[in-house]
Amino acid sequence: MFAIALKQEQYSTYILTAQDSQSRLEVVPERGGLISHWSVQGQDILYFDAERFRDPTLSVRGGIPILFPICGNLPDNTYTYKGKHYQLKQHGFARDLPWQVTERVTDDLVSLTLVLNSNDQTRAVYPFDWQLTFTYQLQGNTLTLIQRYTNQSAEVMPFSTGLHPYFFTSDKTQLQFEIPASEYQDQLTGQVSPFTGGFDWSEDEIDIAFRQITAQSATVTDQQRQLKLTLTYDDLYSTLVFWTVKGKDYYCLEPWSAPRNALNTGDYLTKLAPGKSLETSVQLNVTFF
Repeated sequence: MFAIALKQEQYSTYILTAQDSQSRLEVVPERGGLISHWSVQGQDILYFDAERFRDPTLSVRGGIPILFPICGNLPDNTYTYKGKHYQLKQHGFARDLPWQVTERVTDDLVSLTLVLNSNDQTRAVYPFDWQLTFTYQLQGNTLTLIQRYTNQSAEVMPFSTGLHPYFFTSDKTQLQFEIPASEYQDQLTGQVSPFTGGFDWSEDEIDIAFRQITAQSATVTDQQRQLKLTLTYDDLYSTLVFWTVKGKDYYCLEPWSAPRNALNTGDYLTKLAPGKSLETSVQLNVTFF
């Protein structure tokens, strides 16, 4: 049986459940269309900092924030378009704005569709008209994020998009990674290093980008929790970013369509023609062993 319930706390939160797999998904449209919680068979898959979430002046740490129209940051938070300088903060604005619920489905699977439209606030920092439609679909042990980006402007719209999932772990030393890349770039120093399948957990912060990915999926096995997480993404996504902070019970494995600063460099930048839409998806699957 599939169901959608609504609870009202600080923000209205939609709760999607699939009883056959004991899966539960919580979505907060008002707070950036955020998936705040996802559990399968009683195990939390995502990390969530509830205290930080309660402060609307702070960015969310946890769940699955949406990155648009940029991934990462820009030098001095600035990009240039047609000779004019614009300011965009890290990861863009979609994760901070209120989204609207437009559809709920509870047949054969459970899903919730949200929409975000451009407005005067967004046009001041990103001079385009657009609509984003995200459908969160829960079936079995699989969460699928179906996305549609529509350019409602009279000119080509450049952008990048991504997701920033925070995955819960209580012991990072028990994680095993299969990431389809042979090297990575340190996002703090710019240094490129070979990837041997692991990370140095003694570092205060790990912030790296896998730029030359060779397949459309990556897996993380948590031996302590006896679960395997598979992240599958369309070929729109050119980059996987790994980020974690020492002493925190999370790691982030993020599919990005373009690396940071793409609005300035054009590197892997998506350019959507006027009146056109682009559809893409990311899928997360959990298996237990």
